[in-house]
Amino acid sequence: MTRHVMLNNVAHKDLRVVTRYAAEFGDNVGTMMIVPTEFADVQREYPIFFRKDPTSGEYSSFALLGLSKDENLFLEDGEWKASYVPGILARGPFLIGFQERREAGDAQREAVIHVDLDHPRISSTDGEPVFLPEGGNSRYLERIVGILNGIRTGLEVNKAMFDAFTEADLIEPIKIEIKLNSEVQYDLHGMYTISQKKLAELNPEALHKLNRSGFLHGAFLVVASLGNVQRLIEMKGRRRQRQAASAS
Repeated sequence: MTRHVMLNNVAHKDLRVVTRYAAEFGDNVGTMMIVPTEFADVQREYPIFFRKDPTSGEYSSFALLGLSKDENLFLEDGEWKASYVPGILARGPFLIGFQERREAGDAQREAVIHVDLDHPRISSTDGEPVFLPEGGNSRYLERIVGILNGIRTGLEVNKAMFDAFTEADLIEPIKIEIKLNSEVQYDLHGMYTISQKKLAELNPEALHKLNRSGFLHGAFLVVASLGNVQRLIEMKGRRRQRQAASAS
């Protein structure tokens, strides 16, 4: 259930948000949607992949957090074991909404912050206050505003980025097989990435066009992020060792 309402400092003056991370808040997931504006931060710690909508054929990006659907290797004891948390998760119960206002007789759409009052992080006693006692935005809410603006900008350029990648014929499917031992293997399917070979072989005209569009750097960030798959494998191995030790 969701209950989205426009945020205001009167009706929600006592609103607080629990900011720790836990499975009870829906954080134990193997993938997390990301947007192009956060590729530089994401690629330092997570592998970046694409998925393709089977109906529309449109692509979206995600960070790989674990080796199975309900496994987040970065989630441990209420903490997020990475310096950057993807914006879709870091925004908590907040999202960008729109309201119509009239200016000089013309209708204008204005972006406003909405909050999901049924979100499990919402509280009146625990967590970070959303507003200051005198009604101003708390430091936490100011950070959320920045996160939401980043998500909004990223969504606006998302289609243009994938159109540019598609025109340059850079997107290719990828299958990852991870064998931890003779009995445990993970096969990751349905993912796409940037072809490192095709990226390196772009002709000068295509390279210039992709660079001029602003998406060349993003393509290189996606390729660079693939090294983090090995990091996930190492994290998985350490988690299995801890689980085995606690069970013995």
